Amino acid sequence: MTTLVMKFGGSAVGMTIGLTQVLSIVLFEHERWDRLLLVVSALDGVTDALLEAAHLAQLSNRRGYRRIVANVRQRHIALIEHLPLGVTERNALQADIDQMLFDMLNTCQTLAETPDNEFATNTESDHENEARQKETLARINAIVAVGERLAARIVAALLRQNQLRSVAIDATDLIITDDVFNSATPNIELTRERIENNLAPMLSRKIIPVITGFIGSTTAGKTTVLGRGGSDYTASVLGVCANADEVWIWTDVDGLMTADPREISAAQNIPTLSYEEAAELAYFGARILHSRMIEPLRERQIPLRIRNVFKPQQPGTLIQRSNPALSAGLKAVTSIQGLGLAARHSGPLSAVSLLVDETLFKLTGTHADVTLSTQSSSESFVCFVIPTTAGADAVHRLQIDVEERLLSDPFVSQWSVRSVNITTVIGTQLDRQHYLTAEILMNLRDTPILTMAHGPSGCSLSIVTEMDFGEPVLSRIHDVILRNG
Repeated sequence: MTTLVMKFGGSAVGMTIGLTQVLSIVLFEHERWDRLLLVVSALDGVTDALLEAAHLAQLSNRRGYRRIVANVRQRHIALIEHLPLGVTERNALQADIDQMLFDMLNTCQTLAETPDNEFATNTESDHENEARQKETLARINAIVAVGERLAARIVAALLRQNQLRSVAIDATDLIITDDVFNSATPNIELTRERIENNLAPMLSRKIIPVITGFIGSTTAGKTTVLGRGGSDYTASVLGVCANADEVWIWTDVDGLMTADPREISAAQNIPTLSYEEAAELAYFGARILHSRMIEPLRERQIPLRIRNVFKPQQPGTLIQRSNPALSAGLKAVTSIQGLGLAARHSGPLSAVSLLVDETLFKLTGTHADVTLSTQSSSESFVCFVIPTTAGADAVHRLQIDVEERLLSDPFVSQWSVRSVNITTVIGTQLDRQHYLTAEILMNLRDTPILTMAHGPSGCSLSIVTEMDFGEPVLSRIHDVILRNG
């Protein structure tokens, strides 16, 4: 019995033309696979809008969050009005949308009525304050989750209208996670049990579940999110727990590229990558993939394909186990912002590392688990890689908070902090092909390098520079990739 998991992003489900493509793809693959599972993201921009609504609710700005909810409703209603749905299906779908948004407004109201100082009371223990904070995060996540819930119901309705048995399912009923609310980690065993009990019977009856990406829940039923871009992670977890043969990510580009085409116009598609290369590429900035989605697939040896929803005839990028057929050499280069700290002394880095990690976790619920450092007899420099799942503004927010803590803590006050650029080149066995490293460095000519290091996987080389050098370093390394391609 063959099983395929397909994830469709916000660019696909957010437009009539995109949904038409989704329908065409599902109709075609439905005939080729015994079991289909679909994962959908929120419409483009909706997650950010709902985060803003939650923020305004915390500020008790009722007019602000109500305006956002009205705009979100109008966008979804306008979308379904342009879909070929029957009157009964359209009315039922609109009623679902209104009910979900009404419930979300109630959650916003609860946030608005929460005292601003609830986490700073002197009469409560740290444990009680932490519990209150987690309750607030669960409410914020419940608000943000509405985007995926709306999208799943629209897709399921469209499939039913075209004679496919389909139902929208909230991943909160399937994916069980820990209580790190903003960057939760799924419990694979508990999730597998939920899927076997609740999803397998449906799949055996040829029903196509349309599952919300991005979200899960704790064992206590509190809503969690898997980090920015978490719908990819959802597809990966479902693929593992449903024993899928393959997982496909449908996006708006032809696959993974040698560089971000928004930054390098000459970027080219990459036909094949190993799991290790893809994981490094995702962690160091490839916007298409969630950085944590690769490992579950690698452990179970489940192939992953990245394909263009608007060009389904194109093969895209295949990610699979490394084998001799995969060509060695340079595959891609990424560029992200990192946080650099410097001090005019040598010695242990543990104090400043702990400070940055604690601050980042407080801000985003994620850890700075990759660092690049260098020391001499009289100076130290350490660079923290901030996961892309922490959000686009995470480095800026982190820098502000770290600066404040450095000034207030005499044990680390001698450290200075600034944003830096991290350029990472990806390639099979890069740690052994030293002539490629030499060519990269020769191509950078007189560019000052703060620090650099090969990754332990052997397929990445990260180079840290000041921000002003980020763009030329990216371009020059990409030229090396093309010459060696």
